[in-house]
Amino acid sequence: MFQLTDKTAIITGAGSGIGRAIAGLFARQGASVFVFDLNEDAAALVVNEITSEGGKAEKIIVDVASQQKVKLAVEKVVAMAGGIDILVNNAGVAHVGNADNTSEADFDRLVSINVKGVYNCLHEVLPLMKKQSKGTILNLCSIAAWVGLSDRFAYSMSKGAVAAMTLSVAKDYLEYHIRCNSISPARVFTPFVEGFIAKNYPGQEKEMFEKLSKSQPIGRMASTDEVASLALYLCSDEAGFITGCDYPLDGGFIKLNN
Repeated sequence: MFQLTDKTAIITGAGSGIGRAIAGLFARQGASVFVFDLNEDAAALVVNEITSEGGKAEKIIVDVASQQKVKLAVEKVVAMAGGIDILVNNAGVAHVGNADNTSEADFDRLVSINVKGVYNCLHEVLPLMKKQSKGTILNLCSIAAWVGLSDRFAYSMSKGAVAAMTLSVAKDYLEYHIRCNSISPARVFTPFVEGFIAKNYPGQEKEMFEKLSKSQPIGRMASTDEVASLALYLCSDEAGFITGCDYPLDGGFIKLNN
């Protein structure tokens, strides 16, 4: 079950964190993985990890905020692999701030990466999937799209857009046998979270880690591997009857935080 043999997968932001975990798992399940990332060293490390285990992976350095660069990157994938079976829109950035202290530059940055980046990849990949009359798309959303979180104004806005795009794509491409779903994680322990704690709470790392962990009713953060496992299921043939759905992977955050 959950094999991706002979499938070609693009994973954006695959140089670290959740994207890295998804890339590794998809490759272990037989997919040819294209690591889209802006950081060449990080992308190369992920590719080396995959190929050293016998998997298939290639790095493509791309800024998802640029439609032209995404277009060229997708063309490279098609030239090398012949088609695209899976697109995972994972690339994104976080931001802390509310509506009146979020700068215009920060707001624009989140729109360009978290919203336009997803649109750019959809814009370039969907025509190929239409020609194939098949394809699977997975967007990384967030619980921030569904609940009110303090000081996450721009980030919540961007993930709300991802949720809406997921539904729109799922509806518009039914006749082409293209599925589109999303995952909404709560807090996931990644190098970003570790760096965020170290930067903002020097000397209080342990206490803040415990506090952030306990904000999920289950009492801990998710692991990147747990997100990758759900991503694998949703992109596999076993999930062929699922489209237009969001899956909270949140340790009970949405339903049990009362």
